[in-house]
Amino acid sequence: MDKFKGMTAFVAIVEQGSLSAAAEQLNRSAATMVRTLAELEEYLGVRLLNRSTRRLSLTDEGREYLQHCRRILAEVQEVEFLLDSRKQRPTGKLSLTAPVMFGRLHIAPLLNQWLLDNPGMSAELTLLDRVTDIIEEGYDIALRIGKLSDSSLIAMPLGQVHYTLCASPQLVEKMSVAESVKGNEKIGLLEHPCELANWPVIAFAPQGQYWQLYYQGNPIVVPITPVFTSNQIDPVLNAVKAGLGVAMVVSYQAREGLESGELVSLLDDCMPEAIPVQFVYPHNRLLSPRVRLFLDWAAPRIRQILG
Repeated sequence: MDKFKGMTAFVAIVEQGSLSAAAEQLNRSAATMVRTLAELEEYLGVRLLNRSTRRLSLTDEGREYLQHCRRILAEVQEVEFLLDSRKQRPTGKLSLTAPVMFGRLHIAPLLNQWLLDNPGMSAELTLLDRVTDIIEEGYDIALRIGKLSDSSLIAMPLGQVHYTLCASPQLVEKMSVAESVKGNEKIGLLEHPCELANWPVIAFAPQGQYWQLYYQGNPIVVPITPVFTSNQIDPVLNAVKAGLGVAMVVSYQAREGLESGELVSLLDDCMPEAIPVQFVYPHNRLLSPRVRLFLDWAAPRIRQILG
């Protein structure tokens, strides 16, 4: 039987003093109340109420059971009130993960502002340059850059980023001089992906053994033999700035270096297709208020950043 429904009916009967008054309070029929009380007593194996034509009176067992029912129902009501109040003003900790540099440049500043706007909240931001299992690792939300392989996750599209092939001005000058010595008339920046075969390469660990580029709309596979590889983007960028080689990174990763002049971009018309950016989370059903609050607040701001 539905024990919660039975306890609610029992308390209402005692407090209202009759089955008919309790039925009216709970918007049930008198027959339903009689049946519910009988099922409860049968389930418990004791009589809770003495019934006469004029009045109802509690048995000793009924009096003891009433105390516990009132406490339990009061606790349920308190919890429901607490959860309902959190819908109006969410509290608790939000757990997010994002790629290292995107998180540092964009997510961390947004999260700081969001926490200032929502003083009842706390947050934990984990920056990792790998795909996380957000269910297994306990994250509420992950920001993903790239196509999703896990179809069980819900994705909220935010925009796109682009690849950038970059090098230091010193390396470009060095390679140009080398080509000049060889008698090549095409002095200066790269003009075709195949020319990368003569350039030293810096690789970000997930990139594999080749780069997929395009020339006049046709795909060009460029094998790479890196002189330096790292699974973190900062060492890759530092190596590029030092003139060690050329690297293909995501546009936001190279932005600071390009703006400062420490880096220059190459083969801009030959880059791969744009990369989708999205928030992902396990499911929509019963999405916690704090997660919904952050998604609704952060998504339009990131879309504006990505243009």
